[in-house]
Amino acid sequence: MAKPAPSTLDQVVSLCKRRGFVYPCGEIYGGTRSAWDYGPLGVELKENIKRQWWRFMVTMRDNVVGLDSSVILPTKTWEASGHLSTFSDPLVECTSCHKRFREDHLQEEYAGKKGTPDNPMDPDSVDINESVACPNCGNRGTWTAPRAFNMMLKTYLGVIEDESGLHYLRPETAQGIFLNFANVVTSSRQKPPFGIAQMGKSFRNEITPGNFIFRTREFEQMEMEFFVKPGEDEEWFRYWIEQRTRWYTDLGIHPDNLRHYEHPQEKLSHYSKGTTDIEYRFGFSGRDFEELEGIANRTDFDLSQHSKFSGQDLSYFDQANNERYVPYVIEPAAGLTRSLMAFLIDAYTEDEAPNTKGGVDKRVVLKLDPRLAPVKAAVLPLSRNADLSPKAKDLAQELRSHGWNIDFDDSGAIGRRYRRQDEIGTPYCVTVDFDTLEDHAVTVRERDSMSQERVALDQISAYFAQRFVGC
Repeated sequence: MAKPAPSTLDQVVSLCKRRGFVYPCGEIYGGTRSAWDYGPLGVELKENIKRQWWRFMVTMRDNVVGLDSSVILPTKTWEASGHLSTFSDPLVECTSCHKRFREDHLQEEYAGKKGTPDNPMDPDSVDINESVACPNCGNRGTWTAPRAFNMMLKTYLGVIEDESGLHYLRPETAQGIFLNFANVVTSSRQKPPFGIAQMGKSFRNEITPGNFIFRTREFEQMEMEFFVKPGEDEEWFRYWIEQRTRWYTDLGIHPDNLRHYEHPQEKLSHYSKGTTDIEYRFGFSGRDFEELEGIANRTDFDLSQHSKFSGQDLSYFDQANNERYVPYVIEPAAGLTRSLMAFLIDAYTEDEAPNTKGGVDKRVVLKLDPRLAPVKAAVLPLSRNADLSPKAKDLAQELRSHGWNIDFDDSGAIGRRYRRQDEIGTPYCVTVDFDTLEDHAVTVRERDSMSQERVALDQISAYFAQRFVGC
């Protein structure tokens, strides 16, 4: 397989804003820093990614079930989980301009610039006061000592904003799963090894959000907690690393753009026995690879903590072996918008296409897997014509009846319409031309190869049904 091209991050960001994948939040009021709205194409892509994740993690397995828990959980949840005491980042402030940054991000960026793939620099060895200039004002040696900054976002329930009404927006979807462990076991009769999956919004008061939609304060997670018998956790930990990596490559991510990063023991989270990140080559300045998804062995920490704080027994009784134990948990946790960003970067391609003058034009094409493509097919009448347009509109509606997102476009030259669909990743264009009125067939153009074939109108639904399996 050919080595992938360098990251095309800047071109993808421009495309997202121009074509309606992602808009700045509240742009007419000046925007909200690092908050984004997802436009017509962006919301379709997000839904397709979630659908594929759910199908892979839940629908296709007989030992994983779903859950949708509340965004606001009892405050005691976060005491038990350790979030109130340990969910913090090292905050430093530049005494010249008073801008604040995460110390570890400054160290990582500096190490990424100074190190090489063959001789990487250890971020922990970077003394920011000796080597790191402030990204805002450029001064050196002006950093304060780091202090812990808790990233939980507060809210208040009730009519009076006091400590009695203090609650937190969840920083992860996992804890709602742990709180419902006993409910799920009882109602669904699951037994280890089994998983509970959840998708939904989480909130973190990040010190330095940025890099487009990579790090934001409001984001969506796709998480699964997989409960196993102690002693079987290492096998399942390796299994889910392999499975989750395969999910990305099966949906089109080039394997060379993925790598595994095993967290050193001294950097593991308080609940973790082992954590491996699936990293993607996003192409950010100073550090090509960043975390796409984390797979953690959380041991029995969460269920034991919630048992202790709630007074409820969250152990599991294995009747077959007459033994009781607190399950260990393997957690694959993915960020939805990070996945969206990775799929777009990997799919972005520039090549050449023939034009009507006998030459070639530059073509921008998103080579998205059809299962992810926001629009599955575009129906294009060759021209705005009293006979062609109505027939094309009827065809588009017929295809929509199968549940596929179908675009209809009769504006401009056919070549330009092809380019517009290529740019948003539409796998197929269907052209209704004057021959269609005679032979009752249409021309289907495939996006990546630009090859064309004639398909009978009464066969077109079956034609796409074969190509949109799993969509």
